[in-house]
Amino acid sequence: MIGNALLPMLEISPEFSRLAELMLATAIALPLLMALAMLLRPMRRIMPHLLVFAPVPALVAALSVPRGMTMLVAPDPFRFILALDTPGALLLGGAALLWMMAGAYGAAYLRKDPARSAFAVWWLLAMAGSFAVFLVADLASFYLAYALASFSAFGLVTHDDTPEARRAGSLYLALTVLGEGFLIAAFVMLASGVTDANPLIRDAVAALPSSPVQGAIIALLLLGFTMKMGLFPLHVWMPLAHSVAPVPGSAVLSGVVVKAGVIGLLRFLPEAVALPGWGMALCVIGLFTAFYGVAIGFTQRHPKRALAYSTVSQMGFIAAVFGAGIMAGHTDAFSLTAFYAMNHMLLKGAMFLAVGLALASGVRRRSLGTIIAIVLGLSLAGLPFTGGALAKYAAKLVLPGGIIEFLIAVSAAGTTLLMARYAWLVAQSDKSGTPQSGLLVPTLALTVLALVVPYMLFSPVTGLSLSMAFTSEALLKGTWPVVLGLGLFGVLRVSRWSAHLPEVPAGDLLLFVFRLERPLRTLLMRAMVVDGYLRQWPVAGFALLGLTALLAVVAWSV
Repeated sequence: MIGNALLPMLEISPEFSRLAELMLATAIALPLLMALAMLLRPMRRIMPHLLVFAPVPALVAALSVPRGMTMLVAPDPFRFILALDTPGALLLGGAALLWMMAGAYGAAYLRKDPARSAFAVWWLLAMAGSFAVFLVADLASFYLAYALASFSAFGLVTHDDTPEARRAGSLYLALTVLGEGFLIAAFVMLASGVTDANPLIRDAVAALPSSPVQGAIIALLLLGFTMKMGLFPLHVWMPLAHSVAPVPGSAVLSGVVVKAGVIGLLRFLPEAVALPGWGMALCVIGLFTAFYGVAIGFTQRHPKRALAYSTVSQMGFIAAVFGAGIMAGHTDAFSLTAFYAMNHMLLKGAMFLAVGLALASGVRRRSLGTIIAIVLGLSLAGLPFTGGALAKYAAKLVLPGGIIEFLIAVSAAGTTLLMARYAWLVAQSDKSGTPQSGLLVPTLALTVLALVVPYMLFSPVTGLSLSMAFTSEALLKGTWPVVLGLGLFGVLRVSRWSAHLPEVPAGDLLLFVFRLERPLRTLLMRAMVVDGYLRQWPVAGFALLGLTALLAVVAWSV
């Protein structure tokens, strides 16, 4: 079995155990306390500059707390339990690094923003919720953590308070409430299979295979969590939200908040239990989403919107890999999916910061932003010797081969095509301005982390030597999709076909809904006219007499 833990379970002293438990609790408590401190006027001025320190306990916990440790924070009846396993540690550590670098970036980016204090409150609450979903181990606490992460992100989306931001926020909020409804129904049915009022997630999931309503539970779980991930057709909130949020907000939305859906799938689907039908369904919709995100993203003319659709595509990739893994009950699908999701966290966060660096700087830094965009894009595409190549190699370990593996490889070519488009859009951005200090260092730091961290974690997570990813076969499999994607981009640029490609507005499917608005409104108005006519006493009287006569005839015939 591929490595179940990044740290071995060792005999630890009671002092170290208490320190580890303290780190777990502080990871969630510190952002919440910092948000509470914003009630004090002096703290409102300095808190935006302290955001970089809020994720430190979470990072320490991810690096030092032994895997499998469980902590009872509150006993019954307010049961609140924290635990850390390998998927949780991977996502917690990646999220802490991204929140840290994005927080340093945000302090500079929003320096002159009069609403930066409000942004800091939403930021800290969303951070606390995102850390909590990776750590909580009981059903009720997970729901509360998931809701905290989801609803707090609304403040990041709507921060600019423009009509576009309010529209995107309203859509995000509506779909969030719908997703929460799916999940609470699934959680109630899950809890009915165990005796505890607020069971541990692992106990509730252990009873899932024998549940008489297993199909309904899994369907509701998939609807709720894939909505947060942004899988087709529930992806429409993501391009709108990511494109209107401030750059640091977009970075954590795309990098961290959508991973609440990923950890939900990892927590609530049974491990080492084959789910062939559901796994195939998740794999198919994931593959479709991966290609759909590339197709729509390539039409975009702003790098943030292109990145938003890239996130849609990458969430499809993650769903396809995980779905392929649970089809056969592959026990390593959970940790390897988390490893790839962590890699996407860091890469996508750095890509958004690079966009902000390019747009808020002069020509020289725009060129640097373009170089960063190219390097990160090639890593996301899986170019050999990049950190992204290691993540893709690890993800493919759970694939059954055949058509699924081939389509996954082709999707990497699509990713390359979209990343080339993104880098070109960054290079062509024409919003020049006074170079903004404080943006360069966090962008470079997160870029380096995104490229290096997969190298550090590949062997501990997979149990394989790094050399396995550098064999001639592995290099060939990683190279041809990138070459194909770059070649296709070159052909499209030379032919100038892409220059005449109409841009699909962010939200894409919503266009069809909006086009139905006028005929639906006309139909409603006509229905109201008919209703008004039917309400007139002569018409209503004759209708009542006719209905009475009809009932009399029916009664007599019986």
